Amino acid sequence: MNQAGEKLFKAREFARLTGVTVRALHHYDRLGLLKPSRYSASGYRLYRESDVARLEQIVALKFIGFSLKQIKDILKNGGGDLSSTLRRQREAIEEKRKRLQQAVKAIQRAEYVIAVKGQPGWELFTKIIEVINMQNDMDWTKKYYSEEAQRAIEQRAATFAPEVIEQAQNDWATLIKEVEAAVAANENPSSDKAQALAARWSELVKGFTGGNPEIQKGLNQMYADRNNWPASMPRPFGDDVQAFIAAAMKCQKPDR
Repeated sequence: MNQAGEKLFKAREFARLTGVTVRALHHYDRLGLLKPSRYSASGYRLYRESDVARLEQIVALKFIGFSLKQIKDILKNGGGDLSSTLRRQREAIEEKRKRLQQAVKAIQRAEYVIAVKGQPGWELFTKIIEVINMQNDMDWTKKYYSEEAQRAIEQRAATFAPEVIEQAQNDWATLIKEVEAAVAANENPSSDKAQALAARWSELVKGFTGGNPEIQKGLNQMYADRNNWPASMPRPFGDDVQAFIAAAMKCQKPDR
């Protein structure tokens, strides 16, 4: 007991009481996060029951992802700016969650490829990395979409099965090649063939936008600014393809 009648605990007892390790208590002491209330005549660290509250704060902040340095700063400031600090931490955790979701989607796509095409092997891991990087690189597109559009895109993306995404990508690749061939053959934008290509193009775009005008607005802005896309983002088709499709759509009949 100390002079105030409050019980004191040696490090091992205090560690057992609070559910942390003695090594952690020593580490917190060295960092100045949690100093012992006093030392015994033999040099043992002694902690009070009231030290439990500070330790609980440390454990809680560490659990939600703060570094020990950040925790020290928070406790030093008495938690005065804790609200904004927690907000930043929440945003960081949400970003990590988004990355993990992207990784899960990439792995699901790889699983689908194995199931359908029977192509196991290390090249699939390369594909997973490629897909994750591509999804991460797509963050730059957000500037073209309103917050409403971004929320709508996320909601729609959550409903797409991996096989649906795979099919859409294949459909786009096939269609772009066919339009490029039509351009090379000097196809008339008003011809039946060009009109069929334009109709398929509109359907695939609608598959992404869901008919949402806000998403369509952002998509239009993004492609209008395609000369300023990041160097890491290759353009899926050339200006000639864009011009051909635009001309073909202008020739579409009202009943199409």
